[in-house]
Amino acid sequence: MEGSIKDLSQYRYSCAKDNLETAKILIQAGKYKAAVNRSYYAVFHGLRSVTALEQFDSSKHSGVIAYFNRNFVKEGIFDKSISKMLDSCYRLREKADYQDFFLVSLEMANEQLERAEKIITILEPYLQKRWKTL
Repeated sequence: MEGSIKDLSQYRYSCAKDNLETAKILIQAGKYKAAVNRSYYAVFHGLRSVTALEQFDSSKHSGVIAYFNRNFVKEGIFDKSISKMLDSCYRLREKADYQDFFLVSLEMANEQLERAEKIITILEPYLQKRWKTL
């Protein structure tokens, strides 16, 4: 069953929110590496909910981030500060997922979660406005 672009965007945003909740649960359980991963994926799905409205997707995370920065940050739709938060989230997730012996502290996991929550909060008004026009 195929849905609309709006449906896809809303589904991806729902996934972002679910990942935020999962990250919180993982932090409470002391699973900091996994929490960093889920916080990042909340951001990634949030970005993909925005890019879906432009009918853009990429098989690479860096492609989605680059498209978002080029078409939404550079164009002034979102403040430049979001780009720095995205970069921090992406880099920490890569270290946590791929670097051997990389230890994630409670503080790092909480900072990642805070960045993710902030990004999702920034994206939401834009998404709500766009969804109303579709």
